[in-house]
Amino acid sequence: MLAANSFIKLVPSSAKDNISTEELKELFLYYKDITGKTGSQIKWEYNDAAFPYEIKEKPEAKGTWFYLFSDHDRYNAILLGIDKENVIEEDGSEREQVYIQVTLPETATFGDKGKANEFCKFLAKKLQGELHLFNGRIMYYYKRK
Repeated sequence: MLAANSFIKLVPSSAKDNISTEELKELFLYYKDITGKTGSQIKWEYNDAAFPYEIKEKPEAKGTWFYLFSDHDRYNAILLGIDKENVIEEDGSEREQVYIQVTLPETATFGDKGKANEFCKFLAKKLQGELHLFNGRIMYYYKRK
């Protein structure tokens, strides 16, 4: 699989205008927890299948990116990072906008892509952001004018 990127942009009407990697990790742990609870409600060990990843971080990446690693046979890795971009408004003014980049490396599987799409939608909904999917489509999770 070719490497692919998805972006969750924190626009002016988002719930937050900035996010740290620590907050992103907390959202991941929350997501993993709520998907695992689905399994306990249906009396099935769903935790491992729901979102079979654990957080890994390289020392040089601290504070900017980390990755989700899985040792399951259908999954491999998903990378998550935070960056900023300059956006020019309709009135010509410029502002800085934070975004979360979700990357599927070349070693990613189709299982990783499915789980990454689910997690991106969760993040965009929780943060009320603008989601740019791997396929180029855009989903708006914030109130539009």
